[in-house]
Formats: sequence, C-alpha cells, structure tokens
Amino acid sequence: MSPTHEVTNQVPPLVDYDVAADATLLDGLRREGADWAEAEVHALGVLAGTERVQEWGRLVNENPPKLRTHDRVGRRIDEVEFHPHWHDLMDVAVSHGLHATPWRENRTGAHVARAAKFYVWSQAEAGHSCPISMTYSAVPALRHNTDLATAYEPLLAAPVYDYGLREPTTKRGLIAGMSMTEKQGGSDVRANTTSARPAGDGSYVISGHKWFTSAPMSDLFLTLAQAPGGLSCFLLPRVLPDGTRNRIHLQRLKDKLGNRSNASAEIEYDEAIGWLVGEEGRGVRTIIEMVNNTRLDCVLGSAAGLRYGAVRAAHHAAHRSAFGAPLAQQPLMTNVLADLAVESEAATMVALRLAGASDRAAAGDRQEEAFRRLALAVTKYWVCKRAPAHAAEALECLGGNGYVEESGMPRLFRESPLSSIWEGSGNVAALDAVRAMAKQPDSVEAFFTEVEQAAGADSRLDDAIARVHKELADLADVEFRARRLVETLALVLQGSLLVRYGDQAVADAFCASRLGGDWGIAFGTLPPGVDTQTIVTRVSPGI
Repeated sequence: MSPTHEVTNQVPPLVDYDVAADATLLDGLRREGADWAEAEVHALGVLAGTERVQEWGRLVNENPPKLRTHDRVGRRIDEVEFHPHWHDLMDVAVSHGLHATPWRENRTGAHVARAAKFYVWSQAEAGHSCPISMTYSAVPALRHNTDLATAYEPLLAAPVYDYGLREPTTKRGLIAGMSMTEKQGGSDVRANTTSARPAGDGSYVISGHKWFTSAPMSDLFLTLAQAPGGLSCFLLPRVLPDGTRNRIHLQRLKDKLGNRSNASAEIEYDEAIGWLVGEEGRGVRTIIEMVNNTRLDCVLGSAAGLRYGAVRAAHHAAHRSAFGAPLAQQPLMTNVLADLAVESEAATMVALRLAGASDRAAAGDRQEEAFRRLALAVTKYWVCKRAPAHAAEALECLGGNGYVEESGMPRLFRESPLSSIWEGSGNVAALDAVRAMAKQPDSVEAFFTEVEQAAGADSRLDDAIARVHKELADLADVEFRARRLVETLALVLQGSLLVRYGDQAVADAFCASRLGGDWGIAFGTLPPGVDTQTIVTRVSPGI
C-alpha cells in the first residue's frame, strides 16, 4: 500500500540564521554612530535565530505566568511564577545591555546600539521586552531625585539579571516597572485617585488601585499618586530598606489578547511606602521622560514585528510552490512581499533615526531634541498603527499554515496591536503630536529641517512636503483631522529618509505608493514599474 503521508512541498523551518543580517538595520547602525556595536548586534542576531531560542519563545507563550497570591498557610506572597525560559530570555537581554547600555556606556551611539539590539532580540520573543524597556526608561525619570538615583541607578544599569524578591540594594541588578493607569482614567492620568500622604520622615504612604501594571515582579516601580501638592511621581520598592515586604498586593493577572509571556496585573497599594521623585504636583512632567523612552521602544518593537513578518513570508514563498511555480516567482505574490518589505524598511530606518536623535539630544543637541519631540509622537502613531495590518498580510502569505500556532504567525498577529495601545493609543499619540506643534514650534521647524534635506531628490516627496505645509497653514479643526495630518507627517519623514539613505528600489516604491497616490488599501498594491524582485531579496538574507 502506498504511504498516505509523504510530505512534499512543505517549507523548511526558518532556524539557525542571523536575524541581524538586515541591510537597513546595519546601515542605520553605522550612519547613526554605533558601528562599534556591529559585532555585538550580529552575535545577538545569531543567537536570536537559533532553534533553541525560538523554542524558548514558543514555550514561554504556551505556558504563561501564574499568580501566587498566598503561600500554603495563608500568608500573602504576591509572586508571579514564570516558565524557566522566561528567565533565560531576560538574562540574555540584560547581559547584552538592552535594558541600560546608554546609562552604563557614555559613548557616541549608545542609544542606537541599544536600539539595534532591542530590535534584533525582540524578534526572538516580544513579551519580555516590556520589563526590559521599562528598566531602560526609568533611569532618566529617577534622576529627578539625586539620592534615589545614587542608590539605584548603578543596579538598574548593571548587566546582571538577578531574579528574586530581596531588598534592592542587596541584589546585583534590578528591573524597574511603571504603574500609572487606573480604572476610571486610562490615559487620563490626571483623573487618578491613588493618594500619597507624607509620613513625616521623607517617605509617603500610598493607597490606591492600579488597573494595569506590566511586569509586576519588578524590583522597583515608578507610580503616580495624588499628593498634597497635586499629582506626583513616586518610587516604590517591592521590598523596603528594612527587609520587610512593601504593601503592594497583586489582585489578579490580566488575560490578554497577546503579550502572553509577560505578566500584567491589577495591583493594590495598601498603605505602601514610596519616595517622591521630582517635585509634588509635577508627576506627569517627571514621568514623561520614562514615557518618551518607552514610546521609542514601541516603535522599535513594531519595526521588529514588521521585519519578522516580512522575512517569514518571503521564506515561505521561496520554498513553496503553487500552480506550477514557486510562490516567490509569481507576480502578485512578489508584489505583496515587496510591499511588506517596503513597510518594514521604512519603519526600521525611522526607528534608528529616532534612536540617533536620542543620543544627540542626550549630548545637548537642542535641534535634535526638538526634532525628536515631534518625530517620535508622529512615528509612534504611524508605525505602530501599521503593525496589525502588516502582520495579517504576512500571515496570509502562509495560507492555512499561517493560521496554525506552530507557524509562529498567530503569536505575531496577537502581539501586533500592543504597541499602538501601550504608552498612548492612536488618538493620544496623534493629539500629542498636535500639542507638540502648538506648544513647541521649534519642533516643527526641526522636523522640516530634517525632511527638507531630501528636497529635489524625488518630485513625489517634494509634492508631499508642500501638501503638509499647506495643511499646517490652517489649523482649523486640527484635532478632528489629527490622524490624517500625523499620518502624512510620518510618511513624509519615512520617505525623506529612504530617499536620502535607502535602497533605490525601496525608496522608489515607497514614494510611488505612499506619497504619489498610486496605492491601494491592501498590501500588494504597488504600481507597475516597481522593482519588486530587488526589494524581495532584501528580506531574504542568507535564507
């Protein structure tokens, strides 16, 4: 009898490849002043592409964290139990400095090097990047209190993942979290009701319920609470200096669409002890530095997902045949793959440009600081907004196989909306960009100084820049049309970077479709004349 399960025309697993073999990433790394980190980025890329690490990612998502509120005799322990490979992923991220490179290495390109490594390693598993991002972002906010920064910054920057509930200064390394959202306010943190009462010894007694706190196993939390002087920022350790547990109780873990490997909790501050960071009444201004850095990671995380999806789709199409020919050689599939690649490269390029702006702003460059203020809000809105549609199209390239968990594509799809919600959903990001333009006109000037460096290189880009100037000349109903305006700003920024620094075929395809108006709603609607074959090879390096 003939066998009924002979396997033919199935795609080999995409394993044991260098995730960092990404021309746009490496060009950006060099251009933005972090060429010294290229070997480290490749080392991490090789590790991220191994079958072993991909298995870590699968297991931590199929075995999500569990909440243990009490021990066997009824004492509160408020612990989260993780799959062992969660700690393996965290250890790699911390030991490679994804959580703190710029704070430990005072050298040109430190933010860019860290961004490139974050982008590469996030493609191995996205969930654990949340506590890594918050730890990176906590340091600038913490510096508003010199004593706290002196005590904790060296440990937050240490390249050691030291998991366990102990008094922070006795550990070799720390992880930080952020706890702002309350059930009645969401993004409107000024509606927070959590209270902070001065204890008389320099500390505050904090009580209230936080609706969404990611990574509740962190050693330290930055939180917002209402002090006598108004909404203020506080630092709360899970274990107090005297070794006793702070009264931070985990009520339940959220059952989320995606990001399942990472714990997110409702927590209760039951007269917990915290210390003021910054001044009373200036909590939002203090913690906004943390928010801006996590917004950069939202862009990086989305860009990583776009790259992952484009590479997986191209790999499948290269090894799968249908209707007598490999999928990758069929014109319509080539159009889809090229369009996915164009979106991915545009996101990667702008993400690294923003990381470079972070480096230069930290070094005192006021022009770059102004550029980053507007460009980050604009890019956070658009790149994160594109991720779900891109993930859906990449999944569809695999057909029914892409809908099956074993392909990894459903996990990508579930993860894809997160960055558009985290640190301000689409409306919040768009309105933040509008607010930046109104309150900081130097950010608008810096933005146009940047994009107009590409003037004359492509008429479609020139026309789009002119349209943006015209839209900004009349700000009537600007909130109503904020999304449309911010989308156009984002596309102009991406187009200008691609024209100046990108592959010619990619830049032409981007300008023809995104700026020239010859663009359908779905991916795979690039106009005739675009060099799709050249573009597709850019998402198939060494595969």
